[in-house]
Amino acid sequence: MSTARDMNTEGSGVGITTLLRKGNMSYVRMSKLLGELVGSGLLVQLTNEKISKYTISPKGLQFLAAYYQFEDFATSFGLRL
Repeated sequence: MSTARDMNTEGSGVGITTLLRKGNMSYVRMSKLLGELVGSGLLVQLTNEKISKYTISPKGLQFLAAYYQFEDFATSFGLRL
């Protein structure tokens, strides 16, 4: 999700190839994860003819902010996520 947020410099979304490289996972695993994130409303899939690109939704931004806050909290207690 952070890659979809950070790498979306032109505002047209991020392609699956970029997500695969940054996430370092297989196409099958990434496709399943993207389906779950789009289904839960955390990412938005933009489809233009045969090309799909992904952007983070406002709900996804809210989720990332809460996650980073929790990560800081856990780290302050010596926990790793």
